[in-house]
Amino acid sequence: MTLEQPTGEMWQKIREELNEKPEGKEQDLEHIKEWLKKEPHLPDEFDDQRIMTFLRGCKFSLEKAKRKLDMYFTMRSAVPEFFDNRDVMRPELQEILNIVQMPPLPGLTPDGRRVILMRGVDKDAQTPNVADAFKLALMLGDVRLAEEKEGVAGDIYILDASVATPTHFAKFTPTLVKKFLVCVQEAYPVKLKQIHVINVSPLVDKIVNFVKPFIKEKIRDRIFLHSDTNELYKHVPKEMLPAEYGGNAGPMDELHNAWVKKLAEYKDWFAAQESYKANEALRPGKPTNYDELFGIDGSFRQLVID
Repeated sequence: MTLEQPTGEMWQKIREELNEKPEGKEQDLEHIKEWLKKEPHLPDEFDDQRIMTFLRGCKFSLEKAKRKLDMYFTMRSAVPEFFDNRDVMRPELQEILNIVQMPPLPGLTPDGRRVILMRGVDKDAQTPNVADAFKLALMLGDVRLAEEKEGVAGDIYILDASVATPTHFAKFTPTLVKKFLVCVQEAYPVKLKQIHVINVSPLVDKIVNFVKPFIKEKIRDRIFLHSDTNELYKHVPKEMLPAEYGGNAGPMDELHNAWVKKLAEYKDWFAAQESYKANEALRPGKPTNYDELFGIDGSFRQLVID
């Protein structure tokens, strides 16, 4: 599975949007690498391509990139249920991959955005372990940190809710959802531009209202619910979607299987990353209080990082 990369005018436009300057970016990369070496609680090194993806996601604000990277490594210690045992061949992960598909699509929208389409394939399927499903989503995020070589103008998520049932969502506890959304919003350099939920039902309204308090206001305003899939095509070109949605990107099964294969190719990388995490005992000042971080005491911390 190869992700189409922006070129030509689109590439140029995205550079401007990301505040990326050819003459300064290598210097910024070196600055972050030096900073990592100096921080006693963080790993001494991280690969250049992933650091560059963080810089792009933070519009080359060095302070924002540092905060995000610190959170990225902090999360790996704070939420072992998402970041340990990340071998896609493990039976519990294979079980989820048989019933949930979430491939990033190969093409780009006209303004250079990446589209990720998520769906369940069987409404009668047993609800999988939710923490493992979130783990797989973050594994895909880690692979994209390396595979988005040029940087894109943000992400668009399409969630197909056609097989969602109340039983499936009974296992989505507030604590797990909070942990996942803190990871996505604070620890990954994601520019979330739009979320489209298609094939909606009254249940979907309830789920969206359940999740809304945990997401930043500007992202809340980017959630669109569609009972008619034709509405989606006003935001995402139909031709770039999978065959099941009227597009030319090929069948969902093929796209999904290609990403499962890609995750398997990263097996050694995932294993090596197990030790890349923040060591709170060495953090200058006060160690991170995980309960406060996730608002487990009942109040949910306001997320501050753009």
